Amino acid sequence: MEISPSILSADFGNLLSDIQKVETEKPEYLHIDIMDGHFVPNITIGPLVLNALKGKTEIPFDVHLMIEEPDKYIKEFVDAGAKNITVHQEACVHLDRTLQLIKSMGINASVALNPATSLDTLRYVLSSVDMVLIMTVNPGFGGQVFINGMYEKIRELASIRNERGLNFKIEVDGGINIDNIKDVVLAGADVIVAGSFIFANGDPGENLKKLREAALK
Repeated sequence: MEISPSILSADFGNLLSDIQKVETEKPEYLHIDIMDGHFVPNITIGPLVLNALKGKTEIPFDVHLMIEEPDKYIKEFVDAGAKNITVHQEACVHLDRTLQLIKSMGINASVALNPATSLDTLRYVLSSVDMVLIMTVNPGFGGQVFINGMYEKIRELASIRNERGLNFKIEVDGGINIDNIKDVVLAGADVIVAGSFIFANGDPGENLKKLREAALK
């Protein structure tokens, strides 16, 4: 099980400091949500912020594009240091083309699904992806409550992966805390995105440690 702290809930006035606090616990990724105010009802950051962080942390950038027409911006995020780019199935007119574009730039290509979107929409691209991100809240804002119906979706995706002999990772994002992380992992998640639990209260490094411990109990 790997953890990808989401900076959406970090203190942007002390962003690098917050990142350095979680870096002490060696997270596998740093989850960076990019929102455009169109695909989701919120606006966050762009490549300039990634460029400012580039070289200041060793945590790989796990970039989640919640934007329309993601193809236009992929190269900018690769140049800014992204090691994985996740695009939404719902935002891509030609999903396979977008995934291949990401791969052509030498980084991992992943795809996300909103809670109401069926796994069937990914049937023909699963062999091309490095990771599938299951949204367990409706995207746009941090601090939301995990949608319990998503356990079934995670289990179903894990079953499809096993049946087809594929090796993509299953990433889960939204409302994860010490009370439900073990159930999420048992359902089949490999990578846990957590924002509010890690950054909203207390020391981010200690919170990350507690989250990892809760998953392993």
